[in-house]
Amino acid sequence: MNDASRTQGWAICIGAGVLALLFVIGVLNGSYLALAIPVAILTLFVLGLMGWVGYTIATIQVEADPVPELDEELPEAGEASSS
Repeated sequence: MNDASRTQGWAICIGAGVLALLFVIGVLNGSYLALAIPVAILTLFVLGLMGWVGYTIATIQVEADPVPELDEELPEAGEASSS
């Protein structure tokens, strides 16, 4: 792992900590937006993910596998070998 990755990791950790602190302060102050904004972001993320999955399923192009031809005939019921 290189230094740039470690720096980015620490930046993400510090950013998450700051946002968590702001969220807690907002909730303790009784701010409606402290709850509404994260819920709205999460809801829109989930709906966007659902839309992307639906679009992917609706537009995928799958070619049917050809049915393999049988070169040999299947044995008759009475001709089955017993081992």
